Amino acid sequence: MSYPFIFLKKGREAAMLRGHPWVFSGAILQYTGTFNEGDVVEVFTSNGDYLATGHYQDSSIAVKIFTFKRQEINRDFWLQQVTQACRLREQLGLINNPTTNVYRLVNAEGDSLPGLIADFYAGTLVIQCHSMGMYRIREELADVFREVMGKSLKAVFDKSAETLEQGSPKNGYLMGTPGSQEVMENGLRFLVDWEHGQKTGFYTDQRENRRLACTLAQGRNVLNLFCYSGGFSVYALAAGARLVHSVDASKPAIRLTEKNVALNEPYPGSHEAFMAEVKDFLARIEPGKYDMIILDPPAFAKTYRRSNNALIGYEYLNAMAMRSIAPEGILVTFSCSQAVERDPFESMVYSSLMEAGRSGQVLYRLSQGADHPVALSHPEGNYLKGLIVRIN
Repeated sequence: MSYPFIFLKKGREAAMLRGHPWVFSGAILQYTGTFNEGDVVEVFTSNGDYLATGHYQDSSIAVKIFTFKRQEINRDFWLQQVTQACRLREQLGLINNPTTNVYRLVNAEGDSLPGLIADFYAGTLVIQCHSMGMYRIREELADVFREVMGKSLKAVFDKSAETLEQGSPKNGYLMGTPGSQEVMENGLRFLVDWEHGQKTGFYTDQRENRRLACTLAQGRNVLNLFCYSGGFSVYALAAGARLVHSVDASKPAIRLTEKNVALNEPYPGSHEAFMAEVKDFLARIEPGKYDMIILDPPAFAKTYRRSNNALIGYEYLNAMAMRSIAPEGILVTFSCSQAVERDPFESMVYSSLMEAGRSGQVLYRLSQGADHPVALSHPEGNYLKGLIVRIN
C-alpha cells in the first residue's frame, strides 16, 4: 500500500477532523510523489499526521474523501462501501418492494462514495460519475454492484458523459443490455428514459414529496410547472384532482409526461400538457383558475457566488404563482440548487408572498427522500428544499 501524499497548511485540517469529505486546493501546502487526476491520495496535517484517503482531482475541490481510516483501497473496500449503501435501502424497505422498484442506491457523499451516483430502475442501474477517480474504476464498480445485488441487477448503464469533461467519457452499458424502461413508484407506473433524459432519467429524490403533496390534490385544479416527465401530474390525477395541466419548455418532456399519464389511466379528472416557457405561461393564465400550483424548477445556481441571482429568479416565479393562485390554494415550491440554503430559500418564499400581496401558512417543509441520505458532516448534501404553503 503506497499512495502519494498531500500535506495541508497549518490549521487547515479542522473541517476534516469533523469528518468533512472535501479538501479544497487552497488548503494544500505540499504534494509528494507523482499522480494524475483520479488517483488515490492520502492527506496529512502539516505535522505529518494521517487524516484521510480520497480521489485527487484538478479543481477547487482537490480531494474527495471516501475514508478516514488508513487502509488499502481495493475491490474489497468498494464492496464494503456498496454493501453498506444497499443495506440502508433494505432497511428503508425499497429493495424488493412490490409497489416501488425505482430508488437511489448510492448518493455520493451521503454514502461515503463521493463522486458516484447510482439510481436503480427496475433491474437497470444507472450510474453517473462526478469525479475522474470514480470514472476510472466504473467497470470494477459495475462488477461490485453485480455481486451485491445478485439476480435483481440486469444491466448497468454509465451516464457520465453529462457530468465529466476530461477523459472524453461516452455513455454506454457496462453490463447487460437495454431492458424495459417502465418502472413503478408507490404503485404508479412511469417510463424512464435513462439513456437520453435529464440526470439519470427520473427525479427519485421527489418520491415522498410527490406522495405527500398530492394528498392535497383531490378535487383541485392543479398546475404542474417544469413538469419534466409528469411525476407530480400523475400523482395528482391518481389522488382525484379535477384537472391537471402540465407545463414544460421541452418537447421530449411533454411527450414523456403524456405517455406517463396514459400509462395510469383512467382518472376521475382530465389532463392537458403545454409546451411553453413557464414565466410566459404564468403571465397568461386567468387569476384563480388553479387552486394548486407545483413549482419545481431546475437548479438556478451551480455555485454559491450565483446564489443571489438564483434567489431573484425563484422569487420572480413564486410571486407570479402566488398572484394567480385561487384563495386557499396550495403552492408546492422547491429549489434543488445546492448553493441556495434553506433559510434564504424560505425568506425568498416570504418575500414573494409580500410582493404578491397575499398571506400564507406553511403546512410542510420538504427535502429529498431517505434514499438520498445526507452525512451530518456534509450539510452541502441537503440540496433539495421545499415548502407546501396555503395561500390566502
